[in-house]
Amino acid sequence: MDSMQILIVDDEASQREVLAGYLKKKHHTVRQASSALEAIALVRSHHYDAILTDFKMPGKTGYDLLQEVKAIDPETIVVLMTAFGTIEGAVDAMRAGAYDYLSKPIELDEIDLLIRRLQERQQLISENKSLRRQLAEKYAFAEIVSQSGAMQEVLSTASRVAETRAPVLIRGESGTGKELIARAVHFHSPRSGKPFIAVNCAALNDNLLESELFGHEKGAFTGAEKQRRGRFELADGGTIFLDEIGDISPATQVRLLRVLQEQQFERVGGSETIAVDVRVIAATNKNLETAIADGKFREDLFYRLNVVAVELPPLRKRREDIPLLLDHFLAKFAKDHKRKKLSFSKEAWECATRYDYPGNVRELENIVQRAVIFSRGDLIATEDLPQIVRGVKTEQQVKRALLQSLPDQVEQLEKDLIFEALRMNGDNQSKAAKLLGLSERNLRYRLKKWGVK
Repeated sequence: MDSMQILIVDDEASQREVLAGYLKKKHHTVRQASSALEAIALVRSHHYDAILTDFKMPGKTGYDLLQEVKAIDPETIVVLMTAFGTIEGAVDAMRAGAYDYLSKPIELDEIDLLIRRLQERQQLISENKSLRRQLAEKYAFAEIVSQSGAMQEVLSTASRVAETRAPVLIRGESGTGKELIARAVHFHSPRSGKPFIAVNCAALNDNLLESELFGHEKGAFTGAEKQRRGRFELADGGTIFLDEIGDISPATQVRLLRVLQEQQFERVGGSETIAVDVRVIAATNKNLETAIADGKFREDLFYRLNVVAVELPPLRKRREDIPLLLDHFLAKFAKDHKRKKLSFSKEAWECATRYDYPGNVRELENIVQRAVIFSRGDLIATEDLPQIVRGVKTEQQVKRALLQSLPDQVEQLEKDLIFEALRMNGDNQSKAAKLLGLSERNLRYRLKKWGVK
């Protein structure tokens, strides 16, 4: 593994020299300090992966140094070196953020084991940072595929509220991308380094949802064989996303209101009050104002959630985004299926861009994925699209229809209506004419013209 930047702090020069010499032989970069004050000055000017510090020193102790270091550079690992009589103090320091402690006299093989553990921890931290950077890039507002004015307004609102602690209520039809916006708000907020926890409130019944959100104690109900932390605890310091918030029961609404007001709750079956620091982003495809009027949703909870409202327009109302989304998902699924030159045929493209997508972006994504799977060669043909999309008239089909004689089209419509009226009235021309608002003579004239007896 990579070498580490290590600072050794001890008022005894001989102890420092032994450790420094050994660690240098292991190809680590080592600095020394004879006091906590000297170490603090070094930490202010340079980042160290780890600090090995004596616990008991003149002036500031190792415990004091720990607190100072965590305030300056929280990512620096602090390990205490302690004699037998100060082990209890070292344990207290671990509760305050120290990584571990070593008992004096220190065995060199203990140092080897410690350094291996520190390197593994540093690698995990590095991988975690890299993953979070990738997530932040993935959910960047600039990466959300859109050029419509309506969506640009949504993204502007979401980016401004991201920096705040305010609760957000995202509203819109299913498939419009509510969770995508919620994740973008989280990853552009000061909480981005903390968890983002998503809960689909509609997927769980009332009892299971309460346990999922707030956790439960052992024996709280049948099957609760051990204590379980809820999603609010897991999201502490970060963001919880409550999807389909309009589906939660009145009892759960009361508990959720308390969390929003007081940032604390009790586990199901428990009496201990647990304090959390969680930002709530909720989403719904329901009309909550109607639910309030019907007594199904608490008005006070609505106002707590609706501090900042983000309304996502359906895809049919931002049609200029459809071509961008088609290209985006085609590139994505073509890459997944190793289809480098894949594109839409002209007819398939026209069908896909003219379709209304009642299921919004989610439906469009599924349609493109299906088309990529079923396509042959380098072109997606109309046959590769679902029937409902193929049924949409292309521009050429519309033009051909318009080039047909308008009287011919009107006459065909008249035929369809008259024949249907006759069928409904058992071929009684008098009744059919009355239903159509025609005179019986006028009806008979049309039938004779069409050669109908």
